[in-house]
Amino acid sequence: MHQNPSSFKVSLSFHNKTLHYFYSQIEQQQRLLDGIKKSLPSNLANQTRHCLIKDKKLIIYTDSAVWASQLRFYKEKILKSIKELTKSPIESLQIKVISYHTGLTLTYPRKAKLPSIKNIEIIQSHGQTVSDNQLKQALLNLSSTLTKLSNTS
Repeated sequence: MHQNPSSFKVSLSFHNKTLHYFYSQIEQQQRLLDGIKKSLPSNLANQTRHCLIKDKKLIIYTDSAVWASQLRFYKEKILKSIKELTKSPIESLQIKVISYHTGLTLTYPRKAKLPSIKNIEIIQSHGQTVSDNQLKQALLNLSSTLTKLSNTS
């Protein structure tokens, strides 16, 4: 005899206070991020990835230390722009860099581009012919380091 499959509701269709809380937190963070991005120049707005509020502190995430230092110059403007979007006053701003080690990166770490063995040998031979002792030692140290790095990679 043919049996009809039992129907079931998608788990998200059930009333769940925990999921509702998390969705509201995500929506709040998105509203804050939109408000922050509107107050910044477009090049900085594009580098602002995430934000959240924790213990009266606004935390903004970006991709690099360079962008983080630029964002710090806009501290007052950022805090003023989100004043109307938050229930409680924000007392401080912290800017964090999303790094490869956290697993939250958008790009892969860059690897150094080493010169060819031929170019390393040119640096070494030129270093041996230089009359200035300080420059000679620097070129020889450079060629030695490059040789070691090219052997390990």
